[in-house]
Amino acid sequence: MSDRTMLPFEPMRSLIFVDLAKEDYRIKLENWLYRYHIPDSISQFGPYVTKYAFYPALPVPPGGERFGTVRMQMTEHYWLVNPNNPKFNHHKALTEFFPTDVLKWQNNIPDDFDPNNMAPKDEVENIEGDDARSTKGDASKGTVPFIFAFIPVWWEEDFKGEGRTVEDGPNYRWQFVIKYPEGHEEEGEKWFHEEFIPAFQDAEEVNRIVSSRVIQEANNCEFDRVCEMWFQCQTSWVNTIKEVSKKVKKPSWAETEDFPYLTQSFGISSVFLSDIARADNITSYHGYITMR
Repeated sequence: MSDRTMLPFEPMRSLIFVDLAKEDYRIKLENWLYRYHIPDSISQFGPYVTKYAFYPALPVPPGGERFGTVRMQMTEHYWLVNPNNPKFNHHKALTEFFPTDVLKWQNNIPDDFDPNNMAPKDEVENIEGDDARSTKGDASKGTVPFIFAFIPVWWEEDFKGEGRTVEDGPNYRWQFVIKYPEGHEEEGEKWFHEEFIPAFQDAEEVNRIVSSRVIQEANNCEFDRVCEMWFQCQTSWVNTIKEVSKKVKKPSWAETEDFPYLTQSFGISSVFLSDIARADNITSYHGYITMR
């Protein structure tokens, strides 16, 4: 068998942070996701993805905006192979239905919506899905990057709370990605381990801390690290942030004057989640069936 048809077994997990430009777009984005995107996606990667799930974002907590909090959902995949492997030079029989409006709804490109000048449905501009997922965002225009991070299947580092079980109660999960300033990755990692994490380890209301480095070579993701912390509730997160922001030393490479010292959405992006997926698409998707 030719080598070009043999893909190595590379199990990985990926996380996509999906923002929402404004509340008016929530039902539009939900309609596209469940009516078009789920079946499109399963048709493409069904043979080599074992889990494809949606976790709706919980409301942005007080003060959460400066942590680049997204407002729609986190999309999770478990891959058996790297879909971006150079050997994976496949041709899609069908192109994804990915209107450019989706990127506007997700706050990835500027919103120029004009209700008095709407394009006819047959003139909707479509963008190739892989191109859409490479959108960088532009802080000067108020847009955010399309965050698609690959990480190992298992968490690489366990900082607090090992042994916690479902019997210990539900968790308010803060999941976030960090990108250190260019040229300061090594210093950033030192600050993360010696300043940032210890402050949260000492915080009484933090129940769990786990983290992994991003597998950047999987898809050229610009973020460096993913971290997840669990709390009892939203109030516990707010209390903890007030506490640790007074303790964490400002690094020499800081991008902002205030904690967390990283640029909103571009240096740090977050999503707040509950424990369970509301849609486990590989096993439970049955089509876009509306309420009567």
